[in-house]
Amino acid sequence: MTVSPLRLLSAALLLGLAAATTAAPLPQAEIAVGPQPLAVELAVTPDDRRQGLMYRPSLPADQGMLFVFPNDRRRCMWMRNTRIPLSVAFIAADGTIVNLADMAPLDDATHCSRGPIRYALEVNRGWFAEHGIAADDQIDGLQELPSAH
Repeated sequence: MTVSPLRLLSAALLLGLAAATTAAPLPQAEIAVGPQPLAVELAVTPDDRRQGLMYRPSLPADQGMLFVFPNDRRRCMWMRNTRIPLSVAFIAADGTIVNLADMAPLDDATHCSRGPIRYALEVNRGWFAEHGIAADDQIDGLQELPSAH
């Protein structure tokens, strides 16, 4: 049986595409948002932070994604290619929530921190309100996390 070069090339391209779109699992940790424990995936590399929660169909109820940045500065988030309605907490290096924002799916509008931050925590929209979490509340467990790359 012979395989045409075009079929061989097509198969190689499909395998490459499948490998490129299958992301390795992100590191995970547990933090405390006020008194509430929360399991988080950690986005510590530039590629992981850029990808974020894009293209995911859902996020489990008591889970989130914690973006770990290499330095403290004002940061903005958006919802390009993100189908899940989210809330974000912008968090200073000492674990204090600087401000919160609700974000609509598939929206390129930016939502920015009101001051310098080291972390951003995305959860299902409304999670912070449901748990009584507000600006100036404390996030615990950040000091044990890996540093940003």
